[in-house]
Amino acid sequence: MGFKLPIVGLAVIGLGAALAGTYQLGRSSAAASAPPAAATVVAQAAQPAAPQGEPQTAGKVGADASQKFTHFRVGNKNVKRIYVDGDTVWVGTSGGAVRYDTRTDEYKLFDAKSGLLSNGVFYVGRLGEKITVGTYGGGLSLLDPKTEKWETYNVPEGLGDAFVYDVVKAKNGDVWVATWSGVNRIRGGDLGDRSKWDLHTVESTKGGLPNDWVYGLAEGKNGEIWLATEGGLSRYKDGQWQAWNHAKGLGAAYEKVKNDIAFTNDPSKVSEHHAKQKQEMGLQDVNVAYNPNYIVSMVVDAEGVVWAGTWGGGLSRFDGKAWTHYTVAEGLPGNHVFMLHIDPKGVLWIGTNNGLARFKEGGGFSVMTTTDGLFANTVFSMATARDGTLWIGSFGGVAKIKP
Repeated sequence: MGFKLPIVGLAVIGLGAALAGTYQLGRSSAAASAPPAAATVVAQAAQPAAPQGEPQTAGKVGADASQKFTHFRVGNKNVKRIYVDGDTVWVGTSGGAVRYDTRTDEYKLFDAKSGLLSNGVFYVGRLGEKITVGTYGGGLSLLDPKTEKWETYNVPEGLGDAFVYDVVKAKNGDVWVATWSGVNRIRGGDLGDRSKWDLHTVESTKGGLPNDWVYGLAEGKNGEIWLATEGGLSRYKDGQWQAWNHAKGLGAAYEKVKNDIAFTNDPSKVSEHHAKQKQEMGLQDVNVAYNPNYIVSMVVDAEGVVWAGTWGGGLSRFDGKAWTHYTVAEGLPGNHVFMLHIDPKGVLWIGTNNGLARFKEGGGFSVMTTTDGLFANTVFSMATARDGTLWIGSFGGVAKIKP
């Protein structure tokens, strides 16, 4: 999967050891006993190379099916969302969305040159028959897979903001869209009818939505909508809004996590927006990347329990009444929780700044890092295929892990 660079890189790594063959637009093999440096080989291109300096936006790659791990390089880009759609894997990056066919090994890049209004992709999913992409500054775009034509919904169509972070279609047919300036609810999912578009903000909900930057969405067990924001957790149920923040239990206390904060580049030092948030929490003297109100990731499990990943405050569990916190002290590899994923078996996976954790039945975590085959220890996205294969996105690439 190559986007900006003129070649596509793919590496296959054996489970538990970095024994690899490197592939570039084709197939090759390497001795399983060789160390990484000695095992690197370059295959013959599967198609003519692109002219010098031009990106390779489509092609074919191959992998050794006998290996447990496969790495797909994407260049200097974040992989912010992975969506598995049958035999097709969509990879949303800061350089566009890549469609990869696992049966044929063919890939294609969709970006501003092919119809998106922005190359930055934060969300990839499906609404009905159309692939749905949320972008940084380009609104919400829907792709017809048959014609490969895009239709885009932006502020004039009713979208709260051109920055789209998440999309959920509720059981009742409503479509919810998380934006940088509130959350849209499209009643009945009728995107083409402007009168069906509602926008909910801090002001319109009278604080029931604690912050207008809505980062994540999930439907609860009983049809309620949960919203992850930069200022806390919110719930919409039966027309009523309710919010929870750090003062009400979200995120671990600073004293508990201060010795394990990985980042010293505090956003509040360069952003008035973040500085105001810290001041509101009484954390203006905390000079590291810690904001327990900032929910970076969220999922709701089959029992209706909400799991929220915070910016430096670890993982929080909310059963509707009480909060429980999980941090490095409880076995998480890192306290910045960028990704949460529940696989088809109900297992919770936690992507952090320092590796991927799996919540074990009965409590505790098992942890994977690059030593075990991850592309990088910072994990931003994840999806599970029908056969149990895990797709895990980081900065620079994707790891495919066979069950």
